[in-house]
Amino acid sequence: MAAPANVPPRTTRTGPDEVLRRLDLAVSHKLDGLLHGEYQGLVPGHGSELGETRAYQPGDDVRRIDWNVTARMQNPHVRDTIADRELETWAICDMGASMDFGTAWCEKRDLAISATAAVGFLTNRTGNRFGLVTVQPSGNVVVPARGGRTHLMSSLHRLTTTPRAGTGEIDLGTAIVRTAAVARRRGLAIVISDFLGEPASWGPALRRLSTRHETIAIEVLDPRELSLPDVGVLSLVDPTTGATREVPTAKKKLRDRYAAAASEQRTAIAETIRRSNADHLILPTDQDWLLDIVRFVASRRERVHARRAGWEAR
Repeated sequence: MAAPANVPPRTTRTGPDEVLRRLDLAVSHKLDGLLHGEYQGLVPGHGSELGETRAYQPGDDVRRIDWNVTARMQNPHVRDTIADRELETWAICDMGASMDFGTAWCEKRDLAISATAAVGFLTNRTGNRFGLVTVQPSGNVVVPARGGRTHLMSSLHRLTTTPRAGTGEIDLGTAIVRTAAVARRRGLAIVISDFLGEPASWGPALRRLSTRHETIAIEVLDPRELSLPDVGVLSLVDPTTGATREVPTAKKKLRDRYAAAASEQRTAIAETIRRSNADHLILPTDQDWLLDIVRFVASRRERVHARRAGWEAR
């Protein structure tokens, strides 16, 4: 099987400066210009400046209902907002032990760094600011949001040089809560993780974050997390505790139980993200991550433009 056109550079084989250079070229050549248009952010978002009112449509946020116009027109109306021209973006990147795993073209850690860099490069415009929260077993590291390419490259360099976690659990929920506390201005929040922790530990925090910020949850996964191959006795290591276990993968019942449990886990993750009102993007390690991002953003913008076209037709 041939590798995808855009494979994230491995941080273990390439120096941090070379990693950032290759990511910058990939994003600039492949994504920049395709994803930018009327809006400054990665995806169209709400602004703080009030715009025109229109009739309420199913799916609209009820918090945007203009009650004065509704009372005059005798029908529910919502007030649109004008997209901000200065965007503050926060990226929450999981650097836990479970991210140091990959059986395809890269490790999940490499893909998470690539996704964070893509967000940073795509939102790096005059007046925009970028902040970073690195989630590690030893604690969460916050890089304050600032503007300029120098700050962006410094933040990404710090991310690529983050030491491997070894063992230990992370607290994604606490990292999200802390981000919500420091990100006081409405903007764009990106949470990049495999979300393997219990949904109850990070779901409520993600829901609170998305009530104020446009939020995208980027789920990074490896195909071996969904199914086990038939390779005989396989030694598995728990990345958070270091415990090992030998698994007889030749047993079909065991492989089926593993696949069913993995499917149930991913369904729970997707449902928690959906209930939080955050957008959900899945990036597998065996696919073209740039193409996945293009498809995600294009799909979301098409929905937004289709809805606006319907409003104008009325």
